[in-house]
Parts: sequence; C-alpha cells; structure tokens
Amino acid sequence: MSKTIMGIELRERVENAPKVQELFTKYGCYINTRLGLHSASKDSCSPRGLIILEFIDGADREAEALEKELSDFEVNIQKMKF
Repeated sequence: MSKTIMGIELRERVENAPKVQELFTKYGCYINTRLGLHSASKDSCSPRGLIILEFIDGADREAEALEKELSDFEVNIQKMKF
C-alpha cells in the first residue's frame, strides 16, 4: 500500500475556499489528516493559503481525482508518496 501527502497552495483563498471545501468534503472519506495554514492578523487575512492533506493508505486514485478537480482553481499542488 502507498501513502500520499498532498500540499496545495491556494491562491485567492477567500474567494475559492468554499468551493475547495466542497471538494474536501466529497473526498473526505479518503483524507486522514487535513492542515490549513495562512497568514492572518487583526487587520488583514492572506489571499493565499497552504493546505496539507494526508490520504489513507491506498487512496492513490482518489488523490489523483481530487488533484484533477482542484486544477479548476488557482492552485499549486505538490505530492509526496511513501
């Protein structure tokens, strides 16, 4: 079995986050861990965010399908496979 870790840099975070969240919900049964990072302060919120996903063992096809659907958004995706 293989393990996939996916890093997603989301641009236009505030605008795209709700639609991307729908995709995370769609693939939620295959995502073991999700971590979202962005810069924020009292006066501003970063337009970019970084999301790290750990998929369950053997969810390679689902990770590929999510990556394909995320290509509709302004994203940069990097993957690690173990």
